[in-house]
Amino acid sequence: MTDTLTITQPDDWHLHVRSSEMAQCVIPYTAAQFGRALIMPNLTPPVTTTARALQYREEVLECLPETSGFDPKMAIYLTDRTRVEDVLEASQSEHVLGFKLYPAGATTNSDSGVTKITHLMPIFELMAEKGVVLQVHGEVTDPHVDVFDREAVFIEQVLHPLHNEIPDLKIVLEHITTQQGAEFVSQSDQNIGATITPQHLMYNRNEIFRGGIQPHKYCLPILKREKHRQALVEAAIGGNPSFFLGTDSAPHTRQSKESACGCAGIFSAHAAMEFYTHVFESADALDKLEAFASHNGAGFYGLPINKNKITLKRTDQIIPNQIGIKGLQVPQEIVPLMAGEVLNWSVVR
Repeated sequence: MTDTLTITQPDDWHLHVRSSEMAQCVIPYTAAQFGRALIMPNLTPPVTTTARALQYREEVLECLPETSGFDPKMAIYLTDRTRVEDVLEASQSEHVLGFKLYPAGATTNSDSGVTKITHLMPIFELMAEKGVVLQVHGEVTDPHVDVFDREAVFIEQVLHPLHNEIPDLKIVLEHITTQQGAEFVSQSDQNIGATITPQHLMYNRNEIFRGGIQPHKYCLPILKREKHRQALVEAAIGGNPSFFLGTDSAPHTRQSKESACGCAGIFSAHAAMEFYTHVFESADALDKLEAFASHNGAGFYGLPINKNKITLKRTDQIIPNQIGIKGLQVPQEIVPLMAGEVLNWSVVR
C-alpha cells in the first residue's frame, strides 16, 4: 500500500473563484495545490473581452502573495454578440485560452449566454483557424428535456453537428457527467477533450437526497445515475489523454445554497487533489493519477508540463464544517465538499 505519492504539480482546467472577498477567500486553496487554473468568466457582468479577462487575471493575482508561482489562465464569456475582433484579440494573449459557451440559462450567471449556436458559426471557424479553444457547458436548456438527459441531448443535437461542421475546432466538453459524454470524447479525435470533477467521480444522484435534501451536493450539470459515475471513473483512469482534471469548484455562501432557490455549485478547492487521489486509489489506479491531473490538460492546451512537484501523504484530515469569508460586514461562510467528514489523504504543504 502506497503511503506517499509525489507527482508533477497538477493544473485545474475548470475553476470558479468569483470576485472581491469571496475570491480572496478561495483562491489561495487552489494556488496551494495547482500550478495553473482556467478561471471561468461567469461573473456579473460577465467577462466578455480580452481586456476584461486580463484585468480579472490581475484581480486574481492580487489575492496571492508575490512569491506565489500560481499562473491563472482565463476564459472569455461567449455571447450572441461576440465579434471577430474579440477572437483575434484573444488569440494574441498568452493568458487567454478560449471562449466559454454557456447555453443561455444553463447554470449560475448564464443569462447572457448563447441563444442559438448557429448564430456563431463564423466565430467558431475563426477560433479553429487561430487555435482558440471552445470550452462548453454541455447541456440543452429546453424545458421539455429532463434535467438528467440534458447533457446527452446536447451532445446529440449540438456537439456532434458542430464538430462535424468544423472538425479543426478544439472543444472541451466541461464537467462531463454521463456515459454518453465519456463515449463521445473517447470516440472522437484529438480535438475533443473533457474535464471531470471530483463530485461526479465520487457520487451519484442518490447523494443529493441522502437523509433529506442536500443543497451542498447540488450542482449543474446535476449528479447522475451510478452507471454514469462508473463510466466517468473508467474514463479518468483509462489513460486516454483527452480526459483531464477540472474541479468546477464553485463557491457560494451557505445562505445562497440553503435558500428557497438554492444556487448550483460545489466548493471543492480546499481539498481537490485529496478528493481525486481518493477516487483513483479506490479504483486501484494511483499510477494513472499524474497523467490525468498533471499531463493531459497541459497537452491538450499546448502548454508545458509544470516543473514543480507536489506530495500527498496518507494522513487523515477532518474537513471543516464551514470556511469563513473574511472582510464582510455580515459574517458568511462556505460549506465545503465533505464538510465534517474524514478524508484519508493530505497534501504535504
